[in-house]
Amino acid sequence: MALTPFFKRGDLTSIFDSPLDRFFDPSAIFESGPSRQFAKDASAVANTRVDWVETPDAHVIKADLPGLSKEEIKIEIQDGNTLVLSGERKKESTQETDKWHRVERSYGCFLRKFRLPEDSKVEEINAKVDNGVLTINVLESKFFLLS
Repeated sequence: MALTPFFKRGDLTSIFDSPLDRFFDPSAIFESGPSRQFAKDASAVANTRVDWVETPDAHVIKADLPGLSKEEIKIEIQDGNTLVLSGERKKESTQETDKWHRVERSYGCFLRKFRLPEDSKVEEINAKVDNGVLTINVLESKFFLLS
């Protein structure tokens, strides 16, 4: 038993004969400049993998940032307790004679925000980069009620 398509190829093309055809073509969405850049930036953000664990003394955030040096990473505090991690992975320079076979690594700007608890000691944040992994330690204040 052979399976036959519901539409023949010619039947589908007659449906999309208007000048607005490109709006119905999913691949056309990413052909324009701004949309393509947005997709790359979104991919760079989505590909910045982060683990966040709360220990008894601190919040520890680890981010996979392979190929980036500490000078290419920016860590800042906004609005009192929002930790902002940002940076840019630059595209490697290429020669006219280079023949690419595959491009899978993302590049571009990335930005991640983390709302820290109110009792975090944001003035005592320490961070280090080791083998492409950024580790950020944010100490917590310990409030004790004396009676």
